Amino acid sequence: MDWLLQQLINGLALGAIYALIALGYTMVYGVLRFINFAHADVLMLGAYAAYFLAPAVGAIFPMPSLTGALIVTLLSVMICAGIGMLIEFLAYRPLRQRPRLTVLITAIGVSLFIEFTCQHKAVFGADTKPFPQLLPVRDFHLGGLVIGSNDLVVVVTALLMLLALWFIVQRTKMGTAMRAVSFNQQAAALMGININRIISFTFGLGSALAAVAGILYALKAPGIDPLMGVQPGLRAFIAAVLGGIGNLPGAALGGLLLGLLETFAGGISGLSSYRDGIAFAILILILLFKPAGLLGKATVEKV
Repeated sequence: MDWLLQQLINGLALGAIYALIALGYTMVYGVLRFINFAHADVLMLGAYAAYFLAPAVGAIFPMPSLTGALIVTLLSVMICAGIGMLIEFLAYRPLRQRPRLTVLITAIGVSLFIEFTCQHKAVFGADTKPFPQLLPVRDFHLGGLVIGSNDLVVVVTALLMLLALWFIVQRTKMGTAMRAVSFNQQAAALMGININRIISFTFGLGSALAAVAGILYALKAPGIDPLMGVQPGLRAFIAAVLGGIGNLPGAALGGLLLGLLETFAGGISGLSSYRDGIAFAILILILLFKPAGLLGKATVEKV
């Protein structure tokens, strides 16, 4: 029972990170109906922004500390939100009327451009860098269970971000406009909604979530490098498909389920070597038997 509960705790922490990344994927898909594969690289940029900001903030506020961590995270979020909106303006907006395959190929190109540019020694370099300790680390023992403070921070932060995102989408004018654009761009434009502004805001919000996810992921990782976003980005994409691409609660559910499945598989001796393949096997099964995802709804596309 202790092993089961310990794996559950570890899986929730990992799944919460996947859920945050998947929310960014599903938001962009819900509005524009395409997958922004550069989203995972914004996660990496968020981790590097925190890496370079931490010493400067630490000169004013003692580190590790909650105040310093919040300031570093807020500044990283602002930087990545700006990068996300810049990517949309330069790479995706000129192709908005082009076929979706063109935009998809462009997204892959933007992702590769960011990765290989950041590996250049004049930028970040290809070597792995130790991520600074932003928060005090402490382990809590409950019987035979060990709960790390970073795991608690990950789960609580993911929950708060999910609630904030739900409030923005469901209870604000900007969220109402986002839902209108997602439903019908032409009708939304006729009602006076600025389509460019809404799409830019969506990219900025999604990139902000990626920055938070990148910092949380770096807290648990041994180090950061320019390719650190590839694997969690792929898994978060699978989580979004699992829960229902374009569905916010579905993305969160898919992330948690995928994190739990990977963690339990990694804790079983016979399945630990297949941990990486489990996520992609789930993707194949979902596409075969329930393409709309667990919480998604099948739609009829008129030709």
